[in-house]
This record gives sequence, C-alpha cells and structure tokens, in this order.
Amino acid sequence: MTDPLDKATSRAPATLGEGCLSRYDPDALGPEDGTEFPDAVQLWEQLHPQDEPEQKR
Repeated sequence: MTDPLDKATSRAPATLGEGCLSRYDPDALGPEDGTEFPDAVQLWEQLHPQDEPEQKR
C-alpha cells in the first residue's frame, strides 16, 4: 500500500432497491459493518419506558 489514505477508506454495504426504496441488504451485513448492538433492548427500554395504562373516564 503506497497511498496512506487507502487504509482510511470505507465502503458502503450492498443495497437493495432504488431511490427512496433503497436499503441495505441485511444478508450482506456482518460484524465488520458494525451491525452488532447487544445493548439495543436495554437502550430501547430506557428511552421508551412502559407507560401505565390510561384509565378510562
């Protein structure tokens, strides 16, 4: 590798669809893409606490 910027590049994962329907291909994603988030459930529960059911009047 002669160009020092070569190691600083990144590539987007493969996509499906076009235009506003474009999305990342879930089958092409892996740990090297940063798709692992083991604390997602804990974060979701922290940001969206269970609300008490509203009482009917």
